[in-house]
Amino acid sequence: MKASILVFAVATALSLPAAAQKKYDPGANDKEIKIGNTNPYSGPASAYGQIGKAITAYFKMVNDQGGVNGRRINFISYDDSYSPPKTVEMARKLVEQDQVLFLFQTLGTPSNTAIQKYMNMKQVPQMHVATGATKWNDPKNFKWTMGWQPNYQTEGRIYARHIMQTRPNAKVGVLYQNDDYGKDYLKGLEDGFGDKAKQYIVAKVSYEVSDPTVDSQIVQLQASGADTFFNITTPKFAAQAIRKAYDIGWKPVHYLNNVSISVGQVLTPAGLDKSVGLITAAYLKEPTDVRWANDAGLAPFREFMKK
Repeated sequence: MKASILVFAVATALSLPAAAQKKYDPGANDKEIKIGNTNPYSGPASAYGQIGKAITAYFKMVNDQGGVNGRRINFISYDDSYSPPKTVEMARKLVEQDQVLFLFQTLGTPSNTAIQKYMNMKQVPQMHVATGATKWNDPKNFKWTMGWQPNYQTEGRIYARHIMQTRPNAKVGVLYQNDDYGKDYLKGLEDGFGDKAKQYIVAKVSYEVSDPTVDSQIVQLQASGADTFFNITTPKFAAQAIRKAYDIGWKPVHYLNNVSISVGQVLTPAGLDKSVGLITAAYLKEPTDVRWANDAGLAPFREFMKK
């Protein structure tokens, strides 16, 4: 759905000027559309590199089917290692050297934050950023930036509401990444609890992306007496948190943010037996879930993945 919308938007945007005077912005001509991307193919969030690989494969399929209005998609994706300074370097290369028409699905809240002002200054679209931070919905100040995912604060509020409905006496411990991504989720949780936030949340512990593990943070949360755990982490640290909680015998009701619910990249490395009982809010159909085994909507996806 997401990629189909993108192709429709590109087709619409390029067909009108073509009919008029065939004058395009850098990155587009009668034969090619250049689209830029940065993704963490290495580093602490390398599990997300699968997203970049899937997008690359999708655009190959589009090209194999004739492209967009006869134009071939030239998808240029660079590794930024989930490092904001490197994202800036790669974004400048894409805009100034490769001269792409726009950036698409650049991944990570801190990474996109680092390039947002630059992209808007250059008036090059920063489209469908791969992060659910609330800040992307700011057309007044950043009209060249467009979000895509359901935002993190909304998701945090959903968990807070569920906790209040199902565990009115819960003692909540929170582990969060110490940046805009983690703090956005945390704000959503606190807003969801409202004036009862201090009553529910008994411990808040952060970690840095550069930390080797979150083992000490999990021990600290267990010691707080929390019986409910909101796990705001990226895949590497999510797997560590699940495993460590299990290994030390801490068995809270475990809420995991949806950016780290991959079976292959998180739950399997953590141990499927250690992942039983996790609660999350997903906005996509999980293809490994048996409930979607015969789902018509997933049939084209399965054919795509076979190739």
